[in-house]
Formats: sequence, structure tokens, C-alpha cells
Amino acid sequence: MNKTELIDALAAKCDLSKAAAGRAVDGLTEIITASLASGDSVALLGFGTFAVGARAARTGRNPKTGEPLKIAASKTPKFSAGAKLKAAVNGK
Repeated sequence: MNKTELIDALAAKCDLSKAAAGRAVDGLTEIITASLASGDSVALLGFGTFAVGARAARTGRNPKTGEPLKIAASKTPKFSAGAKLKAAVNGK
């Protein structure tokens, strides 16, 4: 499912116009992005938790030349699925 299909499904499910559903999807992604950027996590009970994880600095290799290179430490977004979502995916 892509973003357009998600907006169409949300509009049908919640009896909204496609424009309103699009604003809702955009607003939700903006809120989650802003929360993660500020270091907070977003927990949606039954669905899952969005959080920020840390990657340590490490040494990698250039695949073309084989020479070592330093990869800087970074933050990465992570998602942990909730119990209800896991059960739905597994057909339980």
C-alpha cells in the first residue's frame, strides 16, 4: 500500500473527504517525525512504538577498493510492533 492508497482507505473507513484524509496522514507523519527529531518516542498502544536508536561509530570498507573508512555515529528511527499488530500479522 502506498500513501495514495492509504489516504483512500482512511477516507473510506472514517467517512472523510480524500483531502481531509490526506491532511490527517500528512499531519500524523509530521508529528511523528518532529517527536523523533527531538529525541522523544511515540507509543501507539496495540500498534507499536516509534523510537530513536543510536548507531556507534565503526570502521567499514570501500567495496570497490577494499580500503578501510570510518563511518560516523548516527541516530536512526526504529519501530517496535505491539502485541495486537503482531497477532494480526500472524493471523491470530
